[in-house]
Parts: sequence; structure tokens; C-alpha cells
Amino acid sequence: MDSQAPHSNDPRHQASDDRFARMLLKGEMHAGMRFGRRVFRHLPADPRCKLCAAPFRGAFGPLMRAIRHGPWPNNPKYCESCLSELVRHHGGAEIDCSLLFADVRESTQLAETLRPAEFRELMSRFFSVATRVLVEHDAIVDKYVGDEVIGIFVPLLTGERHAERAVAAGKGLLAAVVGEGGPGLPVGAGVHTGVAYVGTVGDGEMVDLTAMGDPVNVTARLASAAGAGELLVSLDAARAAGLDTTALEHRSLELKGKSSATEVVVLH
Repeated sequence: MDSQAPHSNDPRHQASDDRFARMLLKGEMHAGMRFGRRVFRHLPADPRCKLCAAPFRGAFGPLMRAIRHGPWPNNPKYCESCLSELVRHHGGAEIDCSLLFADVRESTQLAETLRPAEFRELMSRFFSVATRVLVEHDAIVDKYVGDEVIGIFVPLLTGERHAERAVAAGKGLLAAVVGEGGPGLPVGAGVHTGVAYVGTVGDGEMVDLTAMGDPVNVTARLASAAGAGELLVSLDAARAAGLDTTALEHRSLELKGKSSATEVVVLH
């Protein structure tokens, strides 16, 4: 499943890489995944990659890691080979997806009351809880930015239910943060659905898999506008997730950089 040819700047190669990325992100398994499922599913031991069925533990676990089929850092329910194909191909595509941003309210003031090591420990607990919830809901754990965590939900991992999974993850994250064993931090979150570029950015060794475009900016603004314990879901995401919006609180938000108001529903 590994790509043998080095990345090229030839526009024809880039177009091919982008076609590959669109196919993959929209949920169409490539030949390597299909071959892996035929072979790896006969090898014992769970858990295993949800795409190619490579076993992560047992006698074959070390072999799988040696051939790049160990757990993928951005979501260990999938193997490194299946998802890092995007990075190796330097590809990306505009696809319909959902995004979740969640951040800690008033973290600057909180940091003033704690020693740096204490604040770091508290934030580490938040990121640990958030990552667990995002992984459980089949998100790509994009990155941690200051006091914020970002999850991307794409059809490859969620099917067409990416909005539903994003909303469920948002609700689960807020519950976990304040639940038993959670860091008890004041966290707000936002979910939005739209067409974004999902793929690689950067060059050389500094290549990252991320999402870009207006839906990313809108989701970030929603998270910033959410109060502690609130999940703001855009109407686009709410409808795609199948929520009964008539029974929910509505708000009309003037988001920075947007020319018109953004309609959201509020979940607690």
C-alpha cells in the first residue's frame, strides 16, 4: 500500500494525487485497502484497522507496525498506511465534511491562577479527554492549538453520517469534560458542515493533514462564541445531522469576517 514514487511538482502528478485524495476521502477504498481486507482479516487479534483490517496486537502486531500498518496517530482505530497515503501523495480535495472545534473559556485568566506546570497538566487532561471522544466518534484529530482541539469528520471514516457524528462528539466531549474524571474545565464547542479542502499542506518533511476553507473559519468562530457547556451547531450541520431544529434554542450570530448572520441551534 505504500507509494513507491517520490512526490513530483508536475501538475499532471498533482492532478492525479488530488483525484486519489478525493476518491479516498469520499470513502472509496483503493486497491491496497481492498487487498489488505482480504488478507489481514484472516490474521488473529483485535483491535484492528477499521479500513484494511490489519491487526494491531497479537503475534502479527510487530510485523504490521514494521510495514507501516501500526495505529495512526491522528486516530488509532485506523492504521498509518491507510491514512498516511494522503500525506505521501501530497494530495487533497474539496469534499463535504463536518468540523468540530472545542476550546477552554477564559484560559488566559485560568493560567494566571496556576503555576505553569499545573496549567500544562490541566490542559493535558483536557486534550486527553477530547482526543478520546473524537477517536470514539471516528474523527481525524487535526491538531491542538493553544487551548483548542480540532476534529475533522470525513466520509472515509464516518460514511455520510459525518454531521451526525460531529454533533454526537461535541455533546460527548462537553459531558466528558465535566464528568467524573474529567478536568472540569469551562469548555465551549462549535460544529459546522460544508465543503472544505481536506488534504496536505506544507512541503518536504513539514507536511500536515488538515482542513482549510470557509467552513473551518465558521466552525472556529462558533466555538469562540459558545458559552461554557454550550455546543453551537450551524443550521447546515443540524439539518445534515437530522436534528429536530424546531425543538431547539436558536441564535443568530454575527461572526467576524462573515457578511451575513449565521443561524445556529444551541445544545447543552
